[in-house]
Amino acid sequence: MAEPTSLTAALDAVVEALDGQPREGQRMMAECVAATVGGGGHLLVQAGTGTGKSVAYLVPSILSAVNDGPAVVVATATLALQRQLIENDLPVIADALEPLLDRRPTFAVLKGRHHYVCRDKLLRGAPGSSDPDEGLFEPTPSSELGRQAVQLRTWIDSTDTGDRDDVGFSVDSRVWRGVSVTSRECVGATACPVGDECFSEKARAAAAEADIVVTNHAMLAIATVEGIPLLPPHRAVVVDEGHELVDRVTGAVTVELSVPHVDRALAVARRMLDPDTVDRVDDAIAVFRSELDERAEGSEGPTRLATITGSLVSTLALLRDATHEAAAEVFAGRDESDPEDSARRQRARAGLLEVHDVAGRLLMVSNYEVAWLEPGRVPALKLAPLSVAGVLRSALFDEVPVVITSATLELGGSFAPLAASLGLDPGDFTGLDVGSPFDHATQGILYTAAHLPPPGREGLPEEALDELAELVDAAGGRTLALFSSWRAVERAAERLRVWLGRRTGDDAIPLLVAQRGEPVSELVRRFAAEPRSVLLGTLALWQGVDVPGESCTLVVIDRIPFPRPDDPVMSARATAADARGESGFMAVSVPRAALLLAQGSGRLIRSVDDRGVVAVLDPRLVTARYGRYLRSSLPPFWQTTDGTAVRAALTRLDQGARTPMGESDLRP
Repeated sequence: MAEPTSLTAALDAVVEALDGQPREGQRMMAECVAATVGGGGHLLVQAGTGTGKSVAYLVPSILSAVNDGPAVVVATATLALQRQLIENDLPVIADALEPLLDRRPTFAVLKGRHHYVCRDKLLRGAPGSSDPDEGLFEPTPSSELGRQAVQLRTWIDSTDTGDRDDVGFSVDSRVWRGVSVTSRECVGATACPVGDECFSEKARAAAAEADIVVTNHAMLAIATVEGIPLLPPHRAVVVDEGHELVDRVTGAVTVELSVPHVDRALAVARRMLDPDTVDRVDDAIAVFRSELDERAEGSEGPTRLATITGSLVSTLALLRDATHEAAAEVFAGRDESDPEDSARRQRARAGLLEVHDVAGRLLMVSNYEVAWLEPGRVPALKLAPLSVAGVLRSALFDEVPVVITSATLELGGSFAPLAASLGLDPGDFTGLDVGSPFDHATQGILYTAAHLPPPGREGLPEEALDELAELVDAAGGRTLALFSSWRAVERAAERLRVWLGRRTGDDAIPLLVAQRGEPVSELVRRFAAEPRSVLLGTLALWQGVDVPGESCTLVVIDRIPFPRPDDPVMSARATAADARGESGFMAVSVPRAALLLAQGSGRLIRSVDDRGVVAVLDPRLVTARYGRYLRSSLPPFWQTTDGTAVRAALTRLDQGARTPMGESDLRP
C-alpha cells in the first residue's frame, strides 16, 4: 500500500499550480489544521489578508478526507467566498493533488432546500391555484414581478443545478417562492412524483460522496443548533469568515411573525378550509394587525419585549389556536392517493404550523431568549436566542474537531472574547496568529482625529464633516468612507457634493453613494474601476470589500461602531453580562466594536504594494480608557494624531509617491 501523501508535498504542488510563493504563515496554518482535523481538538487561527488561508485549510482537509474519510465540511459566511472556493480554489487544488493521490479529490456545495427550484411545485403551480406566489407565472406578464417570473422560467428550462445563486439576475423573493419550497413544505423525495429529478436531492447526493462539502453558516446552524440532519457524515468542520459565525447562527435561528406571513399562510390554505375556519383565522389576523400597528405607532426603532403581557397575550393565543385548527383541518382532508393534493396540503399545512409554532414560542418566551417588536414598514415580532454559545458548544464543538479562521479573531490582543461567544473556554482550543505578508507599519497609517468633538446622538459633528472633506480632497478621491448610520451617509454626501463640486474636468472626483436597501456590488465595481472616486456606505461595505491598488488609499471611519442602544439582542446580552457581575459594555459592546473596526480597517491594505491611511473621526479611539483595547485589535499600522502630516502623506500618494510611509515621511 502506497504511503499517504505528505502535507509538505501536497502544499508545494498546490502552491506551484497557483503560481504562488511559499509562505511561512500558510505552511504553519496548514500544519495546525492537519493536526486538528486529523487528531481532534479545536483551532482558532487568525490569518491576515494575503496569507492564502483557503489553501492552508483545504489541502490538509482533502488529505484527511481522502486518506481516512469521511468528508470535511467547510462553512463560509458569504456567497462570494463560497463561489471562490467552488469555482476557483478547489478545481485548481484538485487538479494539483490528483497525481499525488491517484484519484481526483471531490467537492460539492450544499445549501438549504429553499435555495433550489422545486420541480413538483413548478409543474403544479398553474395560474389560478391556491398559492398566491404560484400565480406569478402569467403568459403575458406586465408587472416587474411577471417579467422576472418569465425570465426565471426560461432559466429553469436550461439549468443543471436549480440553484438560486446560479440564476445570474435579480429575482424578487416573492417570485422565487413561486418555484421553491422550504424543508417543512417538502413532501419528501420518496413521496414526490418527480423526486428522482429533484435539484435539492441531487445536491445532497453529490455532497454525500464528496471529500469536501462547502456550505454556509446558516446551513451549519440549522444542521447543528436545530438538530436537523442536513449535512452528510463528516470528520471535521472548518469555519471560514469565523468572526461572523455568532451573528450568522443567531440570524439563522431567529424567528419572526408578521401580518404578511400569516396572510400568505392562509392564502395557500384558504380553498382547503371550511368557511367558518377561514373566518376564524381572518378574525385572528385582523386582531394581530391592529395589535402590531398600535404598538409600532410612533416607534423609531426596535422595542424589546422583556415579557409578553397584556393584550398581546390574548392576540397571540388567538392566532396560535386559529392556525392550529386550520392546519389540522388541512391535514385531515388529504387524499393520499392523489400526489398533487398531498403536495398542496403539505405546503399549506407547513405555512400554518409555522405561524402556530412562532406564536406559541412568543407566548412562552424565556429568560434565555430575546423578543422584540421591529416597527418598520411592515411591523413584525421577532424572537432570538440570548446566546448561542451553549448550543454551539454542545451541538458542534462537542461533536467534531472544528477549525475557526478569519483575518480578524483576536480582539484586544486575545482570542478569549470571540472564543467565549462561541462557547469555548480557554483550555478548549489552540489559538494561532500566523500574521500577514503585509508590513502594515510601513504600508499604512492609523490616523485618529483627536482634536474633533466626540460624535453625539445627532451623528457626525460639523467639524468631522469638514475633516472628512479635507482628507478626501488631499487624497484626490480614492476614498472608501464607512459610516455607522444612513443619516451619516446622507450628511456626508451632502457636504462632499458641495466640496468636490469645485473640481472639474480631469480633476473631477466621482461620488458614489450607497442607497438604503440596494446592493453594493455594482458600486464597488465602479469604485475599483474609477481610481479617483469616493464611495460612501454603511455596514455592507465594512466587510468583504477587496479593492487593491490606487483606488483605495484612504479609508475613513466615522465613529467607533458600538452596537446601537436599541439593538435588542446586543443590549440584552450586555444586560445579562451586567447581571453576572461583569461589565456589559466591556464584555459585549467593546468587543463588538473592535471586530467591526478591525474589519473596516482591513479594507485598506489588500496587497504588498498598497499604501494608505485609515482615518477614524472619533477621538475616543485615543482618549477613552477602552481605546487601547480597540487599537490593539487593529492591524499594526503606524499611528498618529497629526492631521497635517496625514494630509501631506495623502497628497504625496495622489501625486504618485508610492513609497513606504514610515515616521520620516510623516514629519512636517
